[in-house]
Amino acid sequence: MITKQQYHRIMNEHQAHGNITISALNADTSRPTARKYVQAGKSPAELQAKHTWRTRSDPVSGIWPQAQAMLEAAPELEAKALFEHLLLREQHCGEVQEQHLRTFQRRVLQWRLQHGPDQEVFFPQDRSPGHAMQLDWTHGTELGIRTGGQRYDHLLCHIVLPYSNWEWATRCQSESLLSLRHGLQEGLQRLGKVPLQLWVDHSSAATHQIASGLSERTFNQDFLSICEHYGVTPRTINVQCPNENGDVESANGHLKRRLSGMGIWNTCDCSS
Repeated sequence: MITKQQYHRIMNEHQAHGNITISALNADTSRPTARKYVQAGKSPAELQAKHTWRTRSDPVSGIWPQAQAMLEAAPELEAKALFEHLLLREQHCGEVQEQHLRTFQRRVLQWRLQHGPDQEVFFPQDRSPGHAMQLDWTHGTELGIRTGGQRYDHLLCHIVLPYSNWEWATRCQSESLLSLRHGLQEGLQRLGKVPLQLWVDHSSAATHQIASGLSERTFNQDFLSICEHYGVTPRTINVQCPNENGDVESANGHLKRRLSGMGIWNTCDCSS
């Protein structure tokens, strides 16, 4: 078989001179070979027969039907764990060996690409230090706080720096402008610096509907005044897209799990 460069040289020379002998000579190949590619008008890769047959027996054929059935029932199974489970079964001793693990893993990967669940599409977000701060409220009722024997229903105004994952939270009673101002002030004082942007969702404390019947929202004037006071640029997410504020959304759960594990609530503010 000739190389891709030889093929292009044959075709270019033949187009320029129309002579098979000159084309073969300049491409450093034989005249019959040059004639074959000129007449076919196809590259070596296109003329090569596709390899669709196996050169050896399938080493995992004995366990694959059971493996496929288990993957259909639980697609999240790891290939290695599944292979080791099936390998231990007595009826397959001698048919499948440990060295067939890579073959089995490739078979599982191929199955997942063809029959597995659809993969979630996401777009990576670039983070830079000092650029943004995200603010959100989260319910703290599941922490089990009680005052005077009664359940203490409250929220946490939670702020997070996406780049470093620094965070601070204050207790509050509602998603109000007052709790936003208090939580932001406490967080900035603890941080000692002010980021360039403040990201919030479409809470009524920060935004309002532009007109009745429209989904578009805009910032409240009082919220803009707070941002102007601290010198931060307000930013918001698209309506019903909490994943765009994903750092603080994810951190909400982490924070409450840590607080629940600590079991200590003696102050109004909590940090991690």
